[in-house]
Amino acid sequence: MIQTYGIRIGWADLPERIRDQVEAVVGGPVVHAVSQAGGFSPGTADRVVTADGRRAFVKAVSTDLNPRSVELARAEAHVTAQMPADAPVPRLLAAHDDGEWVVLVHEDVEGRHPRTPWVEDEIRATVRALRQLAAALTPPPVTGVPTAAEHLARCFGGWDRIAADPPPDLDPWAAAHLDDLRAAAHRGLAAVGTGATLAHCDVRADNLLVRPDGSVVVVDWPYGCVGPAWLDTLLLAMNVLVHGGAGDRLLAGLDPRTATDVITAFTGDFLERSRHPSPGIPHVRAFQRAHADAVLPWLRARLPS
Repeated sequence: MIQTYGIRIGWADLPERIRDQVEAVVGGPVVHAVSQAGGFSPGTADRVVTADGRRAFVKAVSTDLNPRSVELARAEAHVTAQMPADAPVPRLLAAHDDGEWVVLVHEDVEGRHPRTPWVEDEIRATVRALRQLAAALTPPPVTGVPTAAEHLARCFGGWDRIAADPPPDLDPWAAAHLDDLRAAAHRGLAAVGTGATLAHCDVRADNLLVRPDGSVVVVDWPYGCVGPAWLDTLLLAMNVLVHGGAGDRLLAGLDPRTATDVITAFTGDFLERSRHPSPGIPHVRAFQRAHADAVLPWLRARLPS
């Protein structure tokens, strides 16, 4: 099982002034808060309920907890504030940024994360949601976001950095094929430089919610960027693969070499980042390493031997 959660503070840990601001948005004192699993931010991720039954989903993080998480929260607020009503995403009710704390108050979507290993009906529902998402977000309704090539340029250099400083525990097949892996990642970066769709760029089970009616909502948008319409579906296929399923069929219609190249690039990014400390986010490196280890056998079957 690949762990996809970090260690969070909760609603009660927020400064009183931050709780007051949230309650002003929600419309009353919060009497119940439940922290949600999934993701790696050390900030809050709480479903809150007021005395008269009003509900919201609150995310809050401070520079003291993790400066990078604050940057991501700002990026998410920027993206979600501009989302069209027909996109299957939570509506942003309010955002607050005082330079220290960034707080996002979203509508509370009733739902749960998809089951992993993935099950067929939830795969189909997620594919439908991603098609609906691509239709709503082409052309991109959000301004001021990077292209996928800009966003992923450094990430897709992971194999280059590994080749420059190979770790002692590098998979023997990967060590013997670093030139092939680097070339594939470079092609992958060129491939994501096409298209005019606002992509989520981090599709995985813990960034999705399955509603009681079976429909899927796509949550957590700090990495929104403009790229090809197929990018999020490719990431879904990779997440199905990581959790032990057969993701290849989700790539139908996409050139097989392009799919392999982009997945190669993401895998190099995960493997390279897993080597470095992550202060304040203790489990993310283990997640990244487990992700890379799960995908390498798939790459071995598709890259030159």
